Amino acid sequence: MKVRFAPSPTGRLHVGNARVALLNWLWARQAGGHFLLRLDDTDVERSTAEYAAGIEEDLAWLGLAWDAFARQSDRLDRYAAAAERLKAAGRLYPCYETAEELELKRRLQLKSGRPPLYDRAALKLDAAARAGLEAEGRAPHWRFRLEHAAVAWDDSVRGAQRFEGDKLSDPVLLRADGRPLYTLSSVVDDLELGISHVLRGEDHVANTAVQIQLFEALGGPVPVFAHLPLLTDARGQGLSKRLGSLALRHFWEEGLEPMALNSYLARLGTPDPIEPRQDLEELVAAFDVTRFGRATPKYDPAELEHLNARLLHAMPYATVRPWLEARGFAGFDEALWLAVRGNLARRGEAGLWYQVARGTIRPAVEEPDYLAEAARLLPPEPWDGTTWKAWTEALKQATGRKGKALFLPLRLALTGQPHGPEMSELLPLIGRERVLERLAPAGAKDSLSAPLGGGEGQGEVGDPASPSGSAAAAGSPPPHPSPLPPEGAERE
Repeated sequence: MKVRFAPSPTGRLHVGNARVALLNWLWARQAGGHFLLRLDDTDVERSTAEYAAGIEEDLAWLGLAWDAFARQSDRLDRYAAAAERLKAAGRLYPCYETAEELELKRRLQLKSGRPPLYDRAALKLDAAARAGLEAEGRAPHWRFRLEHAAVAWDDSVRGAQRFEGDKLSDPVLLRADGRPLYTLSSVVDDLELGISHVLRGEDHVANTAVQIQLFEALGGPVPVFAHLPLLTDARGQGLSKRLGSLALRHFWEEGLEPMALNSYLARLGTPDPIEPRQDLEELVAAFDVTRFGRATPKYDPAELEHLNARLLHAMPYATVRPWLEARGFAGFDEALWLAVRGNLARRGEAGLWYQVARGTIRPAVEEPDYLAEAARLLPPEPWDGTTWKAWTEALKQATGRKGKALFLPLRLALTGQPHGPEMSELLPLIGRERVLERLAPAGAKDSLSAPLGGGEGQGEVGDPASPSGSAAAAGSPPPHPSPLPPEGAERE
């Protein structure tokens, strides 16, 4: 099996493109096949090197490694050779209508209730007429003469498909300047590069009927086709690659987890539940192209955000450790990660909690007398998960406080945040020295070091400021992006 992802470098990749790339990659990996990245860059006016590089960066960010690479601008001679073969077989014929003349024909056909198909007027021109038009300065474009027979195939997503050949318009394969158009270059590449399966959007279904005849005219095998319904937004509108918030670069810059997007797109459009997966191999094992239905799937950013949080909340330390080390978070150990991950909406927010536990913060000291009493009653180290309960119970007995009045001033002083991870987990990670520095006014730390003796208290030990599974720390800084890149755009 060999599949391909064939974007045109004329814009940035968006989530719809990412879905096609991912599903092709999963299909190939599950079958032990190959995944080809092909840049359809024959549109020289709009294709740019920047967008081409962006496509490669986007796929790398998603983790989709390709086994082979091709660029259509490097294969122009192959398209020219195929065109000559079609001319020799009488399947490619010159046409001389201007764009304005073709538009007039189209309008007249529509006005009379007929489908806007090319009328094959150019086939009636003899050699003298063609020579006269060319003498006027008209360079021909070249159309593929379709057979007026039915075209049918078994689509892996849509099932049995059938098009009547006489209801299709002869497509232009070569521009007047000799440059190939998509229909020709794509088929030639699929033939010569050994593509066995083509998975793309359903906007290409009619193209497939035309391309099957072109495969046959060039004497090659016809691939297996699968056409997916196109993603829409919440309002049912199509996704444009010029909508910045849907571009992969936007997700990268916002710090979204690549596997959150992969997990979401791998199941979107199937009846299967969407679950966060930590690596691509889990998605490969579960992939089944026949699970994708014909109903239009809607992209829901809120569901993606929820999935991203779930992924982070279950992310093993071994997965995130290289990322933490690359950012210089020395001492961000497994205990700290396990304590804070349940409060992260973005991986970059871990930097805030690193500062809380291992660095310096600006504590919110709103009740210095209460904090001084808290410092006086602070237990000696070593600390563990019971220390917070023992400390706050002693404070409750000494001050009469309870609930928010008991817990919130401590959380604000020790973390600078009104919400966050469980303080019973954070406190031992912050350590006694930092706790005293954050509780005591400047210069008063030495007078506030009398330790608390005794064991665990009873009563008000919960912390209403740290609900289990809360999303992200309020007031946290903008997330740092995940370590990979941006952009690109696709024709399929």
